[in-house]
Amino acid sequence: MSAELVSVVYTSTASQPFRGTALDELLATCRRRNGEHDVTGMLLYREGRFIQVLEGPRATVDSLIEAIRRDRRHHDLRVLLDDAIPQRRFTDWTMGYRPLRDSGGAVPDGYRDSFDDLDDGADGETARRALAELTLWFRVRASRSVTGA
Repeated sequence: MSAELVSVVYTSTASQPFRGTALDELLATCRRRNGEHDVTGMLLYREGRFIQVLEGPRATVDSLIEAIRRDRRHHDLRVLLDDAIPQRRFTDWTMGYRPLRDSGGAVPDGYRDSFDDLDDGADGETARRALAELTLWFRVRASRSVTGA
């Protein structure tokens, strides 16, 4: 019997601002370790806040979350979603990454920020919807990077 496959989404706050080089080093380490332990996912970073999706066997992901919780580079780790899943969303990504930047402009009427939906302690359904929206956004950006668009 195979191990239960899970998807865990958490948010945390950087203890200090992450510069490009520090993020590059963090991503290299995550990608190597995740590849060794059959973990896939994505990492989003904006204004000192992380949202990460980790997919893999239950015991592996639980162990990884505990190691991340002890990492002094960030604090206030909160698990937003912890679900058994039938299949991975990020099959080919040991750790996909995108920085999210503030547009700096006025927010249009009716605009909802999926990143904030995940970080504001929303109920499970709102968090799942926001994760689906961010996943789609992420995939579109990743495909543009590959095609040069």
